[in-house]
Amino acid sequence: MRLSVTQLNNQIKATIENHFELVEVEGEISQVTYHNTGHIYFSIKDDNSLLNCAMWRSNTKNLKFRLEQGMRIVIYGALSVYTPRGEYKLIASKITPSGVGDLQMAFEQLKSELQQKGYFNKNAPLPKYPTNVAIITANPSAALSDMLKIARKRWPLVKFYIYNTLVQGTQAQYEIANKIRLADSNNHEVIVIARGGGSLEDLWSFNTLSVAEAIYHAKTPIISAIGHEADVLISDYVADKRASTPSNAMEILLPDINEHLFMIDDMIEQFNYKMANILQNKELVLQNLWKLYKLNSISTQFQIKFETLATLKVNFHTKMQNILSQKQLLLPNPSAFNQKMDNILLSKRLLLDKLRLFDDQLENILTKKSSQLEQLQNAYRLANPQNREKFGFVEITKDNTKVDITTLKKGDKAQISNTKAKVDVEVI
Repeated sequence: MRLSVTQLNNQIKATIENHFELVEVEGEISQVTYHNTGHIYFSIKDDNSLLNCAMWRSNTKNLKFRLEQGMRIVIYGALSVYTPRGEYKLIASKITPSGVGDLQMAFEQLKSELQQKGYFNKNAPLPKYPTNVAIITANPSAALSDMLKIARKRWPLVKFYIYNTLVQGTQAQYEIANKIRLADSNNHEVIVIARGGGSLEDLWSFNTLSVAEAIYHAKTPIISAIGHEADVLISDYVADKRASTPSNAMEILLPDINEHLFMIDDMIEQFNYKMANILQNKELVLQNLWKLYKLNSISTQFQIKFETLATLKVNFHTKMQNILSQKQLLLPNPSAFNQKMDNILLSKRLLLDKLRLFDDQLENILTKKSSQLEQLQNAYRLANPQNREKFGFVEITKDNTKVDITTLKKGDKAQISNTKAKVDVEVI
């Protein structure tokens, strides 16, 4: 089968692009060109071969460093064939420095493993006003100095306990984990793990399983403040709170004392304003109550009554005087009137004397009649059979016939009775 050049190149293009959709290639940059269109053209090599590469402008925005000749890199991309020239290139979608790729892969694997175990669900609340904080970092260090400087400005009431530790190197991860466990056992309110910026290799101690487990099992809330804002590490995922920088950890953890002072001043001002209004209102209420009290007090009521009585007394005397004056005009000659009144009084005295004499005579009669009645009552009592029974008198019967007691013999059966009772007896 005879093919044209174009047909052959198209078949080669289809074969290569289908079989090499995603490749990962490591090599050394031999030459690099930053085109004014925003594309990057370069080539990589090893000891025996050379490979042309390109990265389109749409992907260069994700490139965090500048490509330079002699740099060893790892490229993630796909092979592509340019048919008109029969050339193929590796089109890069991602480029990382060599060596970092292995760490990144380890990071992703550990991250996935811990996420499945639930290590990233740790989210204990931070205290609102901490007073006892542990800082795990290198001492001395710029990160520690910056944190303490910010802390003194924001909230000078807090006390810090510094746990000096290695923050990079092969042994750093184990020392950091031990210091976390030590601080957790000392009853601090918060633990801050801090380190300044650096390369991924420098920060790698905080991407290890030993540090992650120490953070996860700690009962004390932990803030991870490692590197710069762009650095996101395993410790950030496991900790209760992530801070973009060590200084940011102090801003997250500590309240701003100036804001609280302003708030307190505002509260005091509002309190004074409200209290002034309340006191003013209460003063008006008290004044009204005092007026009501004065109007309704006992002394005021007595005063009102006294004034009313005085008015009534004056009116009474005035009216009585008027009445007496009017009656005096109606009276006859005073001397004749007095004589007439004396005669009336004399006749009344005589009548009174007669009534007294009648009373004495009536009293004598009543006395005599009372004496006679008493004599009759005594005679009645003596003659009454019921009264005689009180002295032991009873009636004796034998065979339903009244008998004399002297007629009874030993062994006779009889009955004794009075008006109230009857008893069967036998003579012994």
